[in-house]
Amino acid sequence: MKDISEEKVSVYGSNVPSHYDLQPTDTDCHRGVDSRLSAIHCTDQPLTYPDVHDLDEEGWDKAARNGEIIEVAKLGEGASGSVTKCRLVHGTTVFALKTIPANPNPEIQKQLLRELLYNRSCNSPHIVKYFGRFVNNHNASISIVMEYCAGGSLDAIYHHVSARGGRIGERVLGKIAEGVLSGLSYLHERRIIHRDIKPQNILLDKNGQVKLCDFGVSGEVVNSLATTFTGTSYYMAPERIQGQPYTVTSDVWSLGLTLMEVAQHRFPFPPEGEPQLMPIEVLTYIVNMAPPRLQDEPHNDITWSESFHHFLACCLEKDTKKRPSPRQMLKHPWIIGISSKKVRMDKFVQECWAN
Repeated sequence: MKDISEEKVSVYGSNVPSHYDLQPTDTDCHRGVDSRLSAIHCTDQPLTYPDVHDLDEEGWDKAARNGEIIEVAKLGEGASGSVTKCRLVHGTTVFALKTIPANPNPEIQKQLLRELLYNRSCNSPHIVKYFGRFVNNHNASISIVMEYCAGGSLDAIYHHVSARGGRIGERVLGKIAEGVLSGLSYLHERRIIHRDIKPQNILLDKNGQVKLCDFGVSGEVVNSLATTFTGTSYYMAPERIQGQPYTVTSDVWSLGLTLMEVAQHRFPFPPEGEPQLMPIEVLTYIVNMAPPRLQDEPHNDITWSESFHHFLACCLEKDTKKRPSPRQMLKHPWIIGISSKKVRMDKFVQECWAN
């Protein structure tokens, strides 16, 4: 990455603080020094530039066009897009930039941009902060600017732990579940269904705070972006696979699958020991077969509590009328028990990425 100290400075004139008095002073005139430079030099406050919290949607468009977004590192890339760690050329706040392919249908694209604006009004410790978005016309994509979570995604965390021969304990899983349910409850109170709960969309910041990302897009937009049966579809509740309406409890099913996957370090379908299935066969299996059950592993000295088993069974209830809502699941004995325990999530994140 090139040294930004050599880059051309570009500042939005309307955002330059008014306390910079650029009028000549007596001292300036007597010394024969350029009044503008002297006024800036003499002020008690340092020159400031707009940062992520200062830009509206138009501001992000300008920042992108003017090349003022600096890529710090790549965080991930896949068929659905890429995520990079960035900052503004004169900013101090690090943020995550998610770039996804834009739908060729202009109406769908407008709807997506409009719905992303709703994210700006969300204010919860369990929801990733949304800063803005802009369209990349040169490669037909949309970039979403959001809070950077140094702990990474739950998907990256459990794969990293697994690669080191470790497992994520039940207390940590409980804190993660509590955070996800709190975030879902907040969204549902605002009449927003997440629609895409999976390990990749559950993030942890450096303090271990659990946060949800990629939410609030309508079913029409989701369907327009989903071109295959891979990935997200695996976490859909049975009713969604069958084309029935999405409800608040559909997110609870997805949470159950996510927790089970992280606990046993493999996706629950098909059960261990059964042959691998094609994507469409997995969806058929989810609809027609009994929900999976988390297995104890005596050979690895792993025994899950009955309360955790019951929690997962509640999440993976196929009957939508019997499946509890996120708010109801926060009252489950397993969650209440975890809430009363002190779990150092910050230490968990630190130890996870220590090596």
